[in-house]
Amino acid sequence: MVRRLFFYLKLFVSSLIGKARKVMLGPNTVAVITQTEIGPFATDPQDMVVGRELRKTGSYQREELERLVRYVGGDDNVLVVGAHIGALVIPISRHCKSVVAIEANPDTFRLLEFNLLLNNAKNVRAYNIAASDKAETIDFVSSRSNSGGAKRMPKVRAFEYFYDSPKTISVPAYALDEQLKGEAFSLVLMDIEGSEYFALKGMQDILSRTPTFIVEYLPHHLRNVSGVSPGEFLRLIAPHFEKLFISSKDLQVKKTDFLPALQAMFD
Repeated sequence: MVRRLFFYLKLFVSSLIGKARKVMLGPNTVAVITQTEIGPFATDPQDMVVGRELRKTGSYQREELERLVRYVGGDDNVLVVGAHIGALVIPISRHCKSVVAIEANPDTFRLLEFNLLLNNAKNVRAYNIAASDKAETIDFVSSRSNSGGAKRMPKVRAFEYFYDSPKTISVPAYALDEQLKGEAFSLVLMDIEGSEYFALKGMQDILSRTPTFIVEYLPHHLRNVSGVSPGEFLRLIAPHFEKLFISSKDLQVKKTDFLPALQAMFD
């Protein structure tokens, strides 16, 4: 309980710091430009996660980038679902033929477009849509102090999704099998804060032709945002792949153990 309260307090303080920075810079400030080791980046001054890391350290998830680029070469096409402001998209684009970047949040998408221009990333094609299982309009929580945490309206309104008084907006959503019909990718990277289940339902054709798929797996997102079990989540992935690597555990899992491994993490 004490750890949980400390976590909530940390989130709240982080939100206050982001709001104070926005006030200090002025209400018309859209972004601040930071020179990083992966190029110049426009970040939301309120963003205390990805934006803060770029502003403070001049880099973003260096180890993750090193791992990702091992899976692509100069002739490969990559799909990034949950592109955010491009901190992974842009450096990956320098190692492959092309990148399709999907970003649902319109405020974040504007920064993504800025960053593609700032870094001359001409081989990136960006779409301001949400990935789902059908063409629809969804309610969307546009977080402020953690813009990367923006997500479709959760089924459970947990504090950690609403602590920074986010805007609720409507965004267009599409099945990627239809939006990107006939396209093939050597690598698909997905991090969409609990919408993964719905996106996976709408991209079974794409996954059937993808050799490597990297996806964020957070139990609270399955429980609270999509409202599905590990088994339901896995049924959309397992038919297409033979091996599972869990990076947080440095663990490779054979196919017969996919569900026990994910269920243990969920529990």
